[in-house]
Amino acid sequence: MATIELFNTLGGKIEPLAPVGTPALRMYCCGPTVYDYGHIGNFRTFLHVDVLRRVLRQQGIPLNHVMNITDVDDKIIRNAAAAGVPIAQYTARFERAFFEDLDALSIEHPEHFSRATGCIPEMVALIEKLAAKDIAYQTEDGSWYFRIARFPEYGKLSKKDFGGIEDGARVDVDEYEKDAARDFALWKAVKPGEQFWESPLGPGRPGWHIECSAMATKLLGEDIDLHAGGEDLMFPHHENEIAQSESASGKPFVRHWMHVRFLLVEGKKMSKSEGNFYTLRDLLLKGFRASAIRFLLISVPYRNQMNFTFDSLIESTNAVDRLRTFHQRILKGSAAGSGGFPDGLNPDIAAATAKAEQDYTAALANDLNTAEARAAIFDLVRAANSAADAGTLRAENAAQILKVLALFDGVFAVLEDKDAAITRAALVWAEAEGRISEADPSIVATLSFSDADIDALVAERTRAKKTRNFARADAIRNDLLAKGILIEDSKDGVRWKRK
Repeated sequence: MATIELFNTLGGKIEPLAPVGTPALRMYCCGPTVYDYGHIGNFRTFLHVDVLRRVLRQQGIPLNHVMNITDVDDKIIRNAAAAGVPIAQYTARFERAFFEDLDALSIEHPEHFSRATGCIPEMVALIEKLAAKDIAYQTEDGSWYFRIARFPEYGKLSKKDFGGIEDGARVDVDEYEKDAARDFALWKAVKPGEQFWESPLGPGRPGWHIECSAMATKLLGEDIDLHAGGEDLMFPHHENEIAQSESASGKPFVRHWMHVRFLLVEGKKMSKSEGNFYTLRDLLLKGFRASAIRFLLISVPYRNQMNFTFDSLIESTNAVDRLRTFHQRILKGSAAGSGGFPDGLNPDIAAATAKAEQDYTAALANDLNTAEARAAIFDLVRAANSAADAGTLRAENAAQILKVLALFDGVFAVLEDKDAAITRAALVWAEAEGRISEADPSIVATLSFSDADIDALVAERTRAKKTRNFARADAIRNDLLAKGILIEDSKDGVRWKRK
């Protein structure tokens, strides 16, 4: 596989990506802030990072991948206080949901998860190092701030001009105006009713920005190969990470920065006020499949803004079905003794298979162009299906095609059908949360039938057709259709699928 080239936000161009100084590529990804359920914009970023790590693993590059769990920040403290529970109790629920959602979307776990509250001593030590250089300073209320004027390169990632930085102008909140260049909080002095940590800096809690610098440095070292996150984090969060990390170490913090573009919903910015804010769970309760959501969110390359629509999600569902049907057709036709494909090799399909693999590999190596990679596989699907329909697909072709499909699924991860189990789990969650009324009634009906129940009815229908009891066969088909289960008769046999 060709060496991957990836756009580097810092350099403003596509550059080769490879580990430096160690065999493993050291990568850090900004993870969730566990104050609520993750939305599809969050998961678009995590999915494209998953694509990157899967491509790197296919290249044989070992990984040391860290994702943080932000379990203390302004929003968490505010929400936990409103709920009247300790921070740890409040965040545990959403952290658990995050891991469930990762698994539902087939997102591989990184080598390390790191909770912010587990690295408080490292944050304190980093702030003390900045204070010793007179880059961090303490205010009268006991808080500590980073002095931006002491870092002349501030703005080099976001390409913003901050030449007129006002020394001593401070901002206390974690998230602020996108053009504000102000000294930002490293350590926030304790306020009445807030959870706090005792430290040499005084009682308080960390600011949001210092958390990622401390966790990345602790687990990956003072200079790392790649840092990834959504484009909304570029400024101020990532800019502040660079400033505090490089001021403390005197070294470049990150060689390669990867930023995933925003996601729009039906052409608008996603927001609760617009009524277009969706979590993964919201979509599962509407009857959409986790595999189709994954496939859609990674089908648009990470540097392109994506417009999420329900029409595109339906198209993604159909595309996944087509891939799975094709995969099963090739598997069954190539099985020993099936008689599905004759021995030998069709040279035209062999050439199409080789071209699909080459185009697929080249597309992903070229800045993770998932759209072109997907197109290469569907070109193969069309060619192989045509050959199979004409009776010219051979067993050796099938074996080659299966190898390419395995390569494809090593990154896209949609061929294995786990959707029904994932949707069942979402319904169990909805029942426990008192949200079952939000579930589409058709998926409740569909999932009331187990796979074994459906197999038994399909077998009964097949027997009815053989004995020319067409009325019973039609009744079974209609009964299953009413429950959202489609039966397809083909020359390769009978298949069924849930809507």
